[in-house]
Amino acid sequence: MATAKRVVVFLPTYNEAQNVRLLFSEIRGLLPDATILFIDDNSPDGTGSIINEIVAEDVITKVIHRPAKMGIGSAHVDAINWAYDHSFHILITMDCDMAHSPAYIMQFLEADQSFALVTGSRFKSENSLNEWNLYRKLLTHLGHFLTRVLLGMPFDATGAFRRYDLTQIPRAFLGKVSSNGYSFFFESLHVLYVNGVAVFEIPIKLPARTYGSSKMRLFDVFRGFGDLLKQWFKGYFNKSSIIISDQ
Repeated sequence: MATAKRVVVFLPTYNEAQNVRLLFSEIRGLLPDATILFIDDNSPDGTGSIINEIVAEDVITKVIHRPAKMGIGSAHVDAINWAYDHSFHILITMDCDMAHSPAYIMQFLEADQSFALVTGSRFKSENSLNEWNLYRKLLTHLGHFLTRVLLGMPFDATGAFRRYDLTQIPRAFLGKVSSNGYSFFFESLHVLYVNGVAVFEIPIKLPARTYGSSKMRLFDVFRGFGDLLKQWFKGYFNKSSIIISDQ
């Protein structure tokens, strides 16, 4: 059972002062014994100081302070490496802006243990994006369409709400992922999928943004499209470059 394994929940933060305590409290209420790991990129709004207060009050909560904004993808790489280094079995990754409801965490943990990766899908339920504005809906559906067509993945590949079973996933997959930004999500999933890692989806509903604002800029969208084309090229013309040889 996943609940008998060592579990860590990862929360990347940048300017999350409004909601970081609330999200921490909700997760801690669900998982009183799980480690919670924050990685903060020197948030100018004081998020890091708030996390330090949380860590001082809760001894099994940890924080990594990075000197500057280094990219959401690199934060996930650091978190995954940290989880491997500290011998955790299960890693839950999620956003810290309350877009990902902690209420889903137990579904992730209780999902079929034969699947090494469980990901939250915004496309399994008809009304999952009803509260989003048109721009966010278009971007999300376009990303889903392109990852299906170019990378051949039938999953919601651009979301961060995931459960990694590190006992089944080879750490070497990180060496096949190069993106430091949002492209990390589809690139990492593609590498795992190509290498035969079993993936399962859980339907999730995302509310309209309650706290903060989107950190994705138009530049990130264009860069993500370029990264998607690069990943398609690797998968189609240079598949050996994303095959993990030491599984």
